[in-house]
Amino acid sequence: MVDHIILTVSDIETSLAFYEKALEPLDIKFFMPFKGENGHPDLWGFGDGQSASFWLKQGTPNPEAIHWGFRAESNALVDAFYAAARAAGARDNISPRARLEYYPGYYAADVLDPDGYSFEVVCKS
Repeated sequence: MVDHIILTVSDIETSLAFYEKALEPLDIKFFMPFKGENGHPDLWGFGDGQSASFWLKQGTPNPEAIHWGFRAESNALVDAFYAAARAAGARDNISPRARLEYYPGYYAADVLDPDGYSFEVVCKS
């Protein structure tokens, strides 16, 4: 199980605005800025308001190096995420649909963020 991920982005303000809107349907929100010290970078944390598991940092992105997925509790939340992400400026990668090539009950959408990172939201029923 993944505890956390740190994503390097080219423009922290653009990415904060994007992820705040795109992740809102999943109730994942920005709430934890971390001021780095002693060589540790500044980080911006997203999560449930208690703990952060998705972090952003300013730097040089490498979209080919990573793909991740957030879990949704229903197909409707996958659809809501997709609509919110597109409204926030995401580019379509894979529109919401059943992905039976993985297994029955896999429903997902995949978008490209402002830096071209591919990320997915999936409901596994």
